[in-house]
Amino acid sequence: MNIPANLKYTKSHEWVRVESDGTVTVGITDHAQELLGDLVFVELPDIGKTLAAEQEAAIVESVKAASDVYAPIAGTVIEVNGAVPDAPESVNQDAYAAWLFKLKPANAADVDALLDAAAYAACADE
Repeated sequence: MNIPANLKYTKSHEWVRVESDGTVTVGITDHAQELLGDLVFVELPDIGKTLAAEQEAAIVESVKAASDVYAPIAGTVIEVNGAVPDAPESVNQDAYAAWLFKLKPANAADVDALLDAAAYAACADE
């Protein structure tokens, strides 16, 4: 299972990367895309939408199932990866390159409460 050590994670299989400007980039983990199988549809949140932590933010659909993608922390959507809805398979090809959306955190310290790679690996194995 590919779990980069430089990212933070949620139990619901989102990854989070803190950017140099303090924003956070969010996607689904390699483990999540493996469980879902071939993605055929991705719906992203609207730019400007304010999300609570663990609120439904996006939807990913595969040939097997549809799954919600949750906001890992509270914040405002400042950017979406417009290439992903046109090529949902890009998430299957590289889940950590095919990010879904970026948030301006309501509280940057909230990222510290997310799982590190070791904790996520233990949780993903359950």
